[in-house]
Amino acid sequence: MEDDGQPRTLYVGNLSRDVTEVLILQLFSQIGPCKSCKMITEHTSNDPYCFVEFYEHRDAAAALAAMNGRKILGKEVKVNWATTPSSQKKDTSNHFHVFVGDLSPEITTEDIKSAFAPFGKISDARVVKDMATGKSKGYGFVSFYNKLDAENAIVHMGGQWLGGRQIRTNWATRKPPAPKSTQENNTKQLRFEDVVNQSSPKNCTVYCGGIASGLTDQLMRQTFSPFGQIMEIRVFPEKGYSFVRFSTHESAAHAIVSVNGTTIEGHVVKCYWGKESPDMTKNFQQVDYSQWGQWSQVYGNPQQYGQYMANGWQVPSYGMYGQAWNQQGFGVE
Repeated sequence: MEDDGQPRTLYVGNLSRDVTEVLILQLFSQIGPCKSCKMITEHTSNDPYCFVEFYEHRDAAAALAAMNGRKILGKEVKVNWATTPSSQKKDTSNHFHVFVGDLSPEITTEDIKSAFAPFGKISDARVVKDMATGKSKGYGFVSFYNKLDAENAIVHMGGQWLGGRQIRTNWATRKPPAPKSTQENNTKQLRFEDVVNQSSPKNCTVYCGGIASGLTDQLMRQTFSPFGQIMEIRVFPEKGYSFVRFSTHESAAHAIVSVNGTTIEGHVVKCYWGKESPDMTKNFQQVDYSQWGQWSQVYGNPQQYGQYMANGWQVPSYGMYGQAWNQQGFGVE
């Protein structure tokens, strides 16, 4: 459609419900010959919008300048370039997504693209950035058309050096976005820097609570595996919480920041540091299981849960992971 690289299609939005394709074509054809107009109305809650395709780029550009902000049937319309369907509508949901973690701050989307390109055809790649600062969050995603290519990439790229750091690879699991209610409670975002320092560097255990039904070992593994190597998982389905022990303190901190406040099996979850046992501090590879009972007392007791809230443990909703996928729209440029 736009083979010379010059866009010729406009997005026209914020339309009155009475606007028709015929009316749009009448108005826009005054500026230059139009090839087509496609009205999109199936989104019942949103205003209709349409795409107008011109034969010539210069006519489309003139129409953009002339029509943006003009009133059509009493509503000010928004006009912009339409992103070409190939890039915008490319549905990568059935592609194979690889999580890439522990990235150096300077690593860009282009860098991970070229690092993973040898494994096969890539449909999408992205280094996730902090919305506020524009800085890399230290992880990203690469999507392959072919499952085997993605598997090879995970196996061969895990532990490879990229820009002075050994990267981590895994299957990416999509998280649902944090539910509105928790975001509207004015909860402030959890920051990795803060979480990392809330517990001793030896503590690699994450408490994940609030999953009143459907809590399984497999569900926890799937939820937490993108953040690092999991040493052990203990689930307490009747109590709705679990403990996940990672190989490193940093992995655990990333998991807390990312999973806290997201929705799992329809429940909003809370994540924070698991209580350390004396044994863990000595040698965090060994856990003294007599401590698990103690933990369940601490976490199972609402009064003491209140004490965590008072200490700033009432962990705000965040869902970095969910936010990144959903706000940026995976596979949408």
